[in-house]
Amino acid sequence: MGMTITETSGLGRDPDTEYEEICRWLGAIEFAWDIEKSLEFALFRTYAVPSISGLLVRTGKFETEPRKRYDDTELLLSEPMEHGLDSDRGAEAVTRINAIHGRFRISNDDMLYVLSTFVCEPVRWCAKYAKRPFSDDEVRAWTNYYRALGARMGISGIPTEYAAFDALNRAYEGAQFRYAESNHRIAVASLDLLLGFYLPRPLFSLARPAALALMDGPLILAMGFEPPSRGVRKTVERAMAARKWVLGKLPRRKKPRLITARRRPTYPGGYVISELGNGPLRAAE
Repeated sequence: MGMTITETSGLGRDPDTEYEEICRWLGAIEFAWDIEKSLEFALFRTYAVPSISGLLVRTGKFETEPRKRYDDTELLLSEPMEHGLDSDRGAEAVTRINAIHGRFRISNDDMLYVLSTFVCEPVRWCAKYAKRPFSDDEVRAWTNYYRALGARMGISGIPTEYAAFDALNRAYEGAQFRYAESNHRIAVASLDLLLGFYLPRPLFSLARPAALALMDGPLILAMGFEPPSRGVRKTVERAMAARKWVLGKLPRRKKPRLITARRRPTYPGGYVISELGNGPLRAAE
């Protein structure tokens, strides 16, 4: 599958047969920054499930090398999206993901929940914060892409429609979100890493409430954070509304924003897909 992306390359395509092209355009052109941020928050939500955060603590890598783990995860998920699920690079990335997951005992329910966050969070985020919400065809294409990815990861019980993913996601969070020390440890490491992309460390304590204002109450409580004040929430809401208005006035991006092409301090000389996520990982008990 080709990788050419133009400002109109995702328009007018069939969401059931050309979902990869639509999703590639959504992620690289139409909602480039918003989808990247929403997927960061999607992963962050999974850390509120003790079985997931506990596994991350036991591997011993998330807290000691948070930037490397972030980069490895983002690159492994972006390779199939930007190059095609069955392209050489995309297939190699999926194989690597499966090899990493195969080292641990991860329940199908947890895998299915994580997949549901990748489906649901970008749709929800763009409805609230982007220049416009996903169209119905874009939601269908986005759902179909992650259904295809999940099938290649060997996940069973994958829903066929977005509404079913949304219901599964909400039910799982309602049943599984609860505080655990591992949640807090992974959340602190992750949030500090994300804040560090924009701010020096001395400003983290000031910025953390603003970041938390983008999260809902059950998530904040499960992470063990102090909820932001109503004033902070209002300020963040106004700032995001202003950004949404400005984005709506700007012309569409012309040059694709490719995650796999980004220079990273973790890999100054480039990366090899088969070596992403490497290191002395220990099997979970």
